[in-house]
Amino acid sequence: MVEIGGQLIVVKIPRDRVAVLIGRDGATKEAIERAGDVRIHVDSREGEVTIEGGSDPLKAVISESVVQAIGRGFNPSKAMYLFNENWQLIIISLREFARPGSRRIEELRGRIIGREGKTRRIIEELTSTFISVYGDTVSIIGDYISVQYSKEAVEMLINGRRHRTVYRFLEQKVGELKARRIEETFG
Repeated sequence: MVEIGGQLIVVKIPRDRVAVLIGRDGATKEAIERAGDVRIHVDSREGEVTIEGGSDPLKAVISESVVQAIGRGFNPSKAMYLFNENWQLIIISLREFARPGSRRIEELRGRIIGREGKTRRIIEELTSTFISVYGDTVSIIGDYISVQYSKEAVEMLINGRRHRTVYRFLEQKVGELKARRIEETFG
C-alpha cells in the first residue's frame, strides 16, 4: 500500500528479517530513518513495516527500497548503498521459471550461487553489484548500469546458459561498463 499524499508506504518483509531491519538496540532502523528523513514503524508479528515520509518523497521511496533489500536477505550496510545517487534494487522472482512443487527453484538457486558461492561472487566482482539469493528471489543492488549487466547474467543462468558462457559475457561487458561509467561521470 502506498499513500502518495501523506507519504505512507507499507512494506511486508519476512518475519525472520525483522530483527535484522531493527538492528541491535534499534540502530539499523534509526540509521534508515536518519538517511531517509522518515519514521519507521515495525509490526514484528506480521512483518509489516510502515514508512512515514518526511519532506522529501524520493527519500521515502528509497527508504522503501532499503527495507525491501533487507527483507530480501541483504545485510543493512549493503542495503544502505541504495541511498547513493543512481543506485537501485532489482528483485527477480524465481517462481516465474518453475512449476509449483518442483525442485526447479532449488536448482536455479544453486546455479546462481555456484559452488561455495563462486558464481555469485564472480558476477558481483565483475559488475560491482551485490547479489542476494533469498527464498525464491534473486535481488541485485548496484548502480543502474551495473544492475542491468548483473541481471542479464542471472537471467542467462536461469535460462540454462553455461557458467563459462556467462563469465565470458561479463568479461566482454566489463570494458563497456567502465566506459559507460566514465561517460556518465564526465559527460
